[in-house]
Amino acid sequence: MNYQHEHKSVLLDESIENMCLKPGSAVIDATLGGGGHAREILNRILPGGHLFGFDKDADAIARCKDALSEFEQNVTFIHDDFKNAQAVLGELGIKQVNAVIADLGVSSFQLEDAERGFSYNADAKLDMRMDQNAFPSAYEVVNSYTTGALTRILRDYGEEKWAARIAQFIVEARTEKYIETTGELTEIIKRAIPAGARREGPHPAKRTFQALRIEVNGELKDLDRAVEQFAELLAPGGRLCVITFHSLEDRIVKQAMKKLYHPCECPPEAPICTCGKVRTVELITRKPIVASQEELEDNPRARSAKLRVLEKI
Repeated sequence: MNYQHEHKSVLLDESIENMCLKPGSAVIDATLGGGGHAREILNRILPGGHLFGFDKDADAIARCKDALSEFEQNVTFIHDDFKNAQAVLGELGIKQVNAVIADLGVSSFQLEDAERGFSYNADAKLDMRMDQNAFPSAYEVVNSYTTGALTRILRDYGEEKWAARIAQFIVEARTEKYIETTGELTEIIKRAIPAGARREGPHPAKRTFQALRIEVNGELKDLDRAVEQFAELLAPGGRLCVITFHSLEDRIVKQAMKKLYHPCECPPEAPICTCGKVRTVELITRKPIVASQEELEDNPRARSAKLRVLEKI
């Protein structure tokens, strides 16, 4: 395994500052990735603190075990989806933590490892699975989903204007032979999008690859519930920081936090609250924190990143 890539955690200073960490804190890093947030967290919670690091990518777990070996006694590495955090920590006897960081982006290691099939900039086997034991991969999605299902995914998860046309071209192409590589898929997408539309905006395959990655990894499924469970795990005064990278997941996180801040389910016209739901969080960020110009110049991947923060009352 090659650990030599340079990894730059997005909004690192802003998220660490907003977690309000202290020595002795118990913290969840919901997406270990390259370990950038984890190292900074550990530097602030020692002595006496403990980090519970989740990632469903086995490569990320192995990489972080190596990179954070000096903190071995203060880290529990968990190869699992962060959406299972409450149940997993419950089995470990952990009922509360002082902070949670969830960086929802694909790590630079995954993007730069051509064999993982996340990138349209390198020709590789279609895969895109963060958990390489999971099913389906992008190969199964591209080669077995119906035209309607592909159109829905590209439209809903990629916000792709040419979703129906791209889906049609994919289904037609696979009647000749299965689509096996990212390069083959990229060429099909380019043929599907009219030349005039390809001249402006991002890479023509960007939205399709995003949509397929979200579908393969179930990234939006139960994300709202994950925000709720993290809030439930927080001790009073604890902070939840979530970093999103596209409008779909940011919208879900924003609405989930808003629901926690306004938990009442009574009809708007009701004179008094009868549902009994009481607010347990404070919204620290009314508007999301975005990357500084300095960070954008150093790390273009931060361009779409948004940080939202809440605090347990």
